Amino acid sequence: MTSPMAGVAVVNAIVFGVYGNAQKQLGDSAWAHGACGLLAGSVQSIVSSPVELAKTRLQVQGQGSSRAYSGPLDCLRQLLRAEGCRGVFRGLGSTVLRDAPAFGVYFASYEQLVRRGTGGPVHLMAAGGLAGVLSWMVSYPCDVVKSRLQVDGMTGPRRYSGFWDCAVKSYRNEGAGVFTRGLNSTLLRAFPTNAAIFTVVTWVFRAFDPSAEADLHPHPHHHHHHPAVHFDPELHLSRVAVLMDFHF
Repeated sequence: MTSPMAGVAVVNAIVFGVYGNAQKQLGDSAWAHGACGLLAGSVQSIVSSPVELAKTRLQVQGQGSSRAYSGPLDCLRQLLRAEGCRGVFRGLGSTVLRDAPAFGVYFASYEQLVRRGTGGPVHLMAAGGLAGVLSWMVSYPCDVVKSRLQVDGMTGPRRYSGFWDCAVKSYRNEGAGVFTRGLNSTLLRAFPTNAAIFTVVTWVFRAFDPSAEADLHPHPHHHHHHPAVHFDPELHLSRVAVLMDFHF
């Protein structure tokens, strides 16, 4: 699954790069961090949607001779040949609906959590983990619908005409529980994953930009005018993307 992993690295580069650029323009208020995250989540969906489409289809396809795709690139290639760009970007709208609010919550909650603690390594990890958990709680129902749309039609005629049609039919057939099925295991995975993400970001900025130390570890009683973690897009795009091969 080299290609999806490479895609995830690109996604993370886009997320923190867009967030850093937007942060420079919008400032340091709570709503600004949410807005920057919302924008970053929307932009990265253009890349993450095809990556997740290939990943999801590979996970549900048959084994052996019944396998439809030999790998992620073959999956996207077949979809492009059969359905054009529309096939490759199937589920893009639902990905935006999932990720825009999720990343808004992700960054806004992280910034607020960081400012209410010591700024030490354990606190940064806890803030990152909790931010990931909160973002998944917001986005999980949309993720369920997105995944269903992206595998729709693989083994027969298509069942759904779009996001809302899928959501309504899923609710009618399986009840409200369908939108939280598997959430607990996702949250258990989300905490350590996102704790690691912000730890890596912090480590990279400390390694390549020592001047960022003050922003990365703010004094808990200082009401400063800088973000708790300032993501310089130039530093991030050239260095962080190489290291971050995981996604929340």
